[in-house]
Amino acid sequence: MATVVLAGTLDTKGEEYAWMRERLRAHGCEVVLADTGVLAAPGRPGCDITAEEIARAGGARLERLRADGDRGAAVAAMAAGLERVACGLHGRGRLHALLAAGGSGGSAIAARAMRALPFGVPKLLVSTMAGGDVRAYVGSADVTLMHSVADIAGLNSLSTRVLGNATAAAAAMARGYADRGAAAARPSRPVVAATMFGVTTPAVDAARARLTGRGYEVLVFHATGTGGRAVEKLAADGALAGVLDLTTTELADELVGGVLSAGPDRLTAAGAAGVPQIVAPGALDMVNFGPRPTVPARFAGRRLLEHNETVTLMRTTAEEMAALGAAMGRKLAASAGPVEVLWPLRGVSAVDTAGGPFEDAAADAAGLAALRDRLAGTRIPVHLLDAHLNDPGFAHTAADRLHALITAG
Repeated sequence: MATVVLAGTLDTKGEEYAWMRERLRAHGCEVVLADTGVLAAPGRPGCDITAEEIARAGGARLERLRADGDRGAAVAAMAAGLERVACGLHGRGRLHALLAAGGSGGSAIAARAMRALPFGVPKLLVSTMAGGDVRAYVGSADVTLMHSVADIAGLNSLSTRVLGNATAAAAAMARGYADRGAAAARPSRPVVAATMFGVTTPAVDAARARLTGRGYEVLVFHATGTGGRAVEKLAADGALAGVLDLTTTELADELVGGVLSAGPDRLTAAGAAGVPQIVAPGALDMVNFGPRPTVPARFAGRRLLEHNETVTLMRTTAEEMAALGAAMGRKLAASAGPVEVLWPLRGVSAVDTAGGPFEDAAADAAGLAALRDRLAGTRIPVHLLDAHLNDPGFAHTAADRLHALITAG
C-alpha cells in the first residue's frame, strides 16, 4: 500500500490534518502523521510521530523550544527534524509522498524536508505563501505548490475543496510512485548532467550528441542559478554518472553580484560525491543583470552588452577572472572523484571571440593563470585547447574525456 507522510503543525491545525488523514485513507493510502508543532495546545489528533520525536531528530528538546519562545529557532529545529525523519522513512520504503499544508512557518518546515528528498519523490505543499515568490520554499527541488487561497484556519466550504484536491493529488502520486517501485525509477542508461547557456549552446549540443551516441542520457540545465543548483542536488543524490560542466558562468554572478548566482556551493557537490567531471570556463566572461536600467550604478563605465530587452551582460575584468580561476581551482582541488579541466584558448563564449564584443585575451589569460596556479601539484590536469569553446572539436574532446573518466572507474 502506498504511504503518504502527512506533516504539519498539529497544535494550530489539528482539525484540518485529521480531516486530510481521513481523506487520504479513503483514497486507499496508508498515512503516517507527523507533528511539527511546538505549542502545548489541547485537542491534537493522535499522530504517529510526535513533536517530541521531531524536535529530538532536529537536535533540540521540545520543552526547551517551548520555554524559550523563539519562533525562529523552533521553526529551524523542527525543519531539521522533519528533514531527517522524512529522509529516514523514504530510505526504509515508508514514504511514497510527502504532503503538508500551512502558513509561512509550517511551509518553511515542510519545504526543507521536501527539498532534501530525492527527485521524483512526490512532494505537495499547500501554502498561503504559494501566490508569491516561492524560491525560498522550492529551491531546486521538484516541489508541487498549491495556493491555499484562504488561510488554513478551520474547515469550511473553500478549505475542504482545496485540501480535498491536495489529498486526492497526493494519494494518486503516492500510488504511482509505489507502483513504479525503486527499480523502475532507476534510468536504463547512465545519466550525465550538462550545463548550458545561450552563448555556449553549440558546444553543449555537440557534446550531448556525442555522449548520446555512446549510450548516455544527457540532461541539460540552463545555468541561470536554479539550473546549477539542480545539478548540485542531482550529484549529491547520487543520480549522476558524470557532469559535463561546460558552463560555469554562475560562479561569476556569485562573485560579482549578478542575478543568476547558484550560491556559494556551486561546483562542489559532484566533487564531494566522487562523480567524474569535465569542467570548462564557459561564459565566465560575463555577469548577468536584468534590463539595462537595473545594472547597479557601481558598474557605470563597465563593458555592457544588451543580450535582449530583459538581459544585460557585463564583461568580467582581469581581476575578476583571476578570482574566478582561483575559486574554480580551490573547489575542484577538494574533489574526491576524477576531474579534468578543459580551457579553450580562443574564447569562452559566443561573444568572447576575435573581434567580438567581449573579446579580452588578457582577462581570459588571468583566469587561466590563477586556475593553473591553484591546481599546481594536484592530480587535476588542465588541458589547453587551441580552439574556441563552441568549436565542435572542443565539444567532442570534452565528451570523449568525460566518457573516459566514467568508464575508467
